Amino acid sequence: MSYIRDRKEELTGFQEEKPWNANIDVQCDFVMVYGISSTMPERVRRFREKGYVVHLMTGVSWGQYKDYLYGKFDGRNHWDESQMDRKGDYIQHGIDVPYMSPTIAFTNYLIENLKVAVDAGVEAIHMEEPEFWDYGGYSKAFQREYLLYYREPWQPPDSSLDVRYKASKLKAHLYARTLERIGSALKEYALVHYDRVLHFYVPTHSLVNYTQWKIMSPEGALIDLPSIDGYIAQVWTGTSRSENVYEGVVKERTFETAFLEYGIMQELVKGTNRRMWFLHDPIEDNPGKTWEDYQYNYLKTAVASLLHPAVFHYEICPWPDRVFNGIYPKAAGLAGGTIAATELEGAKPIPPAYATLINSMVQLFGDMEQKDYIFDGINGGVGVLMSDSGLFQRSYPDGVVDPGILTNVETQLKEYAAFTDGKEDFSEVSRRFMKAVYEDSQAVSAFIQSGTFPNFYGMVLPLLKYGLPVRPVQLDNVRRFSGYLADYSLLVLSYEYIKPEAPDVNNALAAWVKGGGTLLYIGDGSDPYHQIDGWWNRTQMKYANPAMHLFEMLGLPGEPVEGIQKVDKGHVMIWNMLPAKICMLSELADDYRGRIKELLAINDSKWEFTNQLTLRRGPYIVSAVMDEGPDESVHTFQGLFADMLAIDYTILTEKTIKPDENTVLFDFSRIEDEECRMIGCSARVFSLDITKEKSVFHMEVKAAGNIKAFLRIRFPGEVISIIAKDKEGKRTDVAFEWDFMTRTALLSYESNNQYLFIEGEFKKN
Repeated sequence: MSYIRDRKEELTGFQEEKPWNANIDVQCDFVMVYGISSTMPERVRRFREKGYVVHLMTGVSWGQYKDYLYGKFDGRNHWDESQMDRKGDYIQHGIDVPYMSPTIAFTNYLIENLKVAVDAGVEAIHMEEPEFWDYGGYSKAFQREYLLYYREPWQPPDSSLDVRYKASKLKAHLYARTLERIGSALKEYALVHYDRVLHFYVPTHSLVNYTQWKIMSPEGALIDLPSIDGYIAQVWTGTSRSENVYEGVVKERTFETAFLEYGIMQELVKGTNRRMWFLHDPIEDNPGKTWEDYQYNYLKTAVASLLHPAVFHYEICPWPDRVFNGIYPKAAGLAGGTIAATELEGAKPIPPAYATLINSMVQLFGDMEQKDYIFDGINGGVGVLMSDSGLFQRSYPDGVVDPGILTNVETQLKEYAAFTDGKEDFSEVSRRFMKAVYEDSQAVSAFIQSGTFPNFYGMVLPLLKYGLPVRPVQLDNVRRFSGYLADYSLLVLSYEYIKPEAPDVNNALAAWVKGGGTLLYIGDGSDPYHQIDGWWNRTQMKYANPAMHLFEMLGLPGEPVEGIQKVDKGHVMIWNMLPAKICMLSELADDYRGRIKELLAINDSKWEFTNQLTLRRGPYIVSAVMDEGPDESVHTFQGLFADMLAIDYTILTEKTIKPDENTVLFDFSRIEDEECRMIGCSARVFSLDITKEKSVFHMEVKAAGNIKAFLRIRFPGEVISIIAKDKEGKRTDVAFEWDFMTRTALLSYESNNQYLFIEGEFKKN
């Protein structure tokens, strides 16, 4: 029965460095005990005792590794392995917590320390956040790695385009090397010493976010590491609130950004048997926000994740102790609640309704393995290509852009981001500023380097905002998987912000087009990184940029003209435009959408502009209505529904969603023939047994402490009585209401984390 499952399925889990306590006992499937401190074995034992499958998570690029840094581990000081900027300053995550340049010695240190977790019996290891900052690359350790990898002396990454690209590529490689060595060594250790198969996972931010934030990481290259069994997509409000530009306005667009982040992350498992968990965070690393702000943005990310039906595993919360036992807003703090912060005026614990809602979402996420799903309107098939190589060219070295212009553009963007949201005056000022940038080539180059990541968002937001469920597509996968592009009818590509690793990438794209695909290439050849020592411009090639090689493979003339051209069974459109410019002006966004419509029409796909995305996923309707779309329309669903974002699963016959709102509905028309079914619950249901002949039922449930728990259940007949007892036989008050339209009972009780046995009687029909 839906919602009733074995914890070994590991559909839902959380990470936590604090010991078990009743308020965080949210009844998911597994727990990732965080950190390898001396308390770790006891924390593992306690969570296992409470019924959880137990994993271990710790950082691969930073952590409490002072014994290694100061020589206690092997007698050698290792501070030279800290990431370092060009000024000679360490790049740190906290006091005595530097980001590391991952050496072989550091990798061996992690392996030895993680063996203790294997000894403690954990079933999986998660090494999170392989991160090397773009502005790093100056430490002695990195200089040594550069010499060994490239067989030439290290040069400062700011010295030339070639060196910056090569240094960035090496940074990602070093973490790929470290992860593969750790995973392989620990798996062997577990088999040799315990005859146990250990799983190895990598929690990582999305390629969208790391490219936007200028952090080097293996990302797509993780697919090539055989020791990795899967990933956690670390997408949450802290990443998805990162500002971007759309039609000249700089602001947060949490839902749209999250949708795209989750979209690229699922490409890490497509075509593999690996697992992906999508993460959400009911708060975020910034402790200065209100509970209302946290809930608003949390639901944006949660709904965005549910719009990707190929993934149905979730990390439902990092650090639940800070959520359910924390008080916000605070003046300062760090991730995981490791440093105490001053409470601000009006600070309070989590509102009771929000606590219940989070617990309800935990159980809802466990019911998302739905084979039957479809988008309303146009059903995907449109992708925008990304690549790990986009990480390597996010910043220009000295001399490419005037530093004064760069500083001015970045300062202005930050100022508009702080004030535009909901303020028309600042939106208009932002639009005027972006128009001025558009007309200045140096300012455009500075804008490309900004944290708004305009080349990517210029190609995706104009489509997504008008209701097209566009997907980021991992370009490098065309080399890994035969038929990888088969799901797409239209792809958008630009080499102005990514580079193909080898000519065979273009060969695969050309073959896809010739087989019937439609390609829109956007680019003007202005990217300085076309000039690096790439395969396309070496003696035997001599192409000005990799797009020229692609055009040749497509059989197009050396300087293709703009417009649609037929290539065998497929079509190509060339647009001589820098993608970053599309997000500057509304006229360019309109032009872009018109081109996409024209290309879709080739295969009789009709794109009706709308401001919403709606996915029907099994019995669930997942829908988001966006602002800044073609209009300010509201969208109304009519039928018989339970509102899954209401703590009591309110019964509705009509649900209207306004711009900037979202919903998850349970559609009763999808279960008309079912007499008994869980509809929603904020307590875990371990069993539900119906004896129809005697008109009775028995349930076993448990919820976290300090919440009011609700369960809405369809029964064969009207419930007329309920008795609930805990394990000691003590009676617990459980209220119930009957809804005749849906034939459901709504049960509710005050949970103090007790295990409840519920017996009830219903009328015979």
